[in-house]
Amino acid sequence: MKKKAGLCLAGGGITGAMYEVGALAAIEDAFHDFQACDFDVFVGSSAGSCVATALAGGIPAQRLYRALLSPTDDFFPLQRQHLLRLDLKEMQRVFRSAVGAARRMLGSVTSRPLEVDVWTELERFVDSLPAGLFSMDSFEDFFREFMQRRGLPRSFDDYARTLFLVASDLDGGQRVVFGSGEGAERAPLPRAIAAANAVPILFAPVRIDGRDLMASPIGEAAHADLALAEGCEMILIINPMVPVKSDPGERTIPTGHGTMTRVRDKGLLWVHSQSWRLASEARLVAGIENLQAANPEVAIHLVEPERDEVEMFMHSPMNFAARRVILEDGYTRTLRRLRNPESRLRRSLEELGLVPKERESVVPGP
Repeated sequence: MKKKAGLCLAGGGITGAMYEVGALAAIEDAFHDFQACDFDVFVGSSAGSCVATALAGGIPAQRLYRALLSPTDDFFPLQRQHLLRLDLKEMQRVFRSAVGAARRMLGSVTSRPLEVDVWTELERFVDSLPAGLFSMDSFEDFFREFMQRRGLPRSFDDYARTLFLVASDLDGGQRVVFGSGEGAERAPLPRAIAAANAVPILFAPVRIDGRDLMASPIGEAAHADLALAEGCEMILIINPMVPVKSDPGERTIPTGHGTMTRVRDKGLLWVHSQSWRLASEARLVAGIENLQAANPEVAIHLVEPERDEVEMFMHSPMNFAARRVILEDGYTRTLRRLRNPESRLRRSLEELGLVPKERESVVPGP
């Protein structure tokens, strides 16, 4: 590539990583002599940290695509047990805390029953809830073994490309950046990946150097400022987590009770998810606009799934069974976009010196 380019990958759980791999595989397939691992700077947050690490280590997106598409391919043999393992230490803490809260409530009720503050007593039980349902330890072990088997360095400084992984400090309330770039912190890479993937509620925070770290939200411009600080002239951002757009007049929302018409039919968790997606998307778009306005010489591109793909993105972020659908959709839609000669993304990649492959069988899309 003629210009220095950065790749920023956001989160989205298993399904988000699938979309990112599909989209990047399409870029590899659309241009001659190009692989996604040819970017100069990689920035990964949440599930995007796993994809970014593999690419920075020289693994082509097409290889990841084939591995994730086929259940018989053992290149990246991630299974549910690598993620959904209870945090036993946290559960022990919850048990002790809940027993203490019950004793205090019983003491209050028996000693002064008419003066009991119900909400205060209930708050003690709320504060006894676990910091997360599952532990990241098993996933950390899995990824360490994967890196060893595939020859990936376990030190940031050993990567030929610049790699940043982003997490958040639970107590400090600030972004934590691990990597080989200037100003970044150092940590064992598998541990940093575990911290970057510790999604709140689902996973307990990961302890590194005395700090509790968790997955970082998308943030303004998906942490593209890190690539910008490294001198990138073109930045590609892939964000799988977009708000869902449904037509209340049609039954398009998949639920456990059949296909429904509204997002609310999936219950409070998806109402909250849609609210979070709306807020994140608004912040991301505003952040990119501000970053672009301040750096007009830098080409910043955002790749996202279509919002009306309700059937695909109404799955749980931890849904293993949906990965084939999402992989293929991310690949197909991105490839169609790159076949359009008027596509801004295609033109920007051509400016990097990439030569597109022309395929008459593919119909250009938006």
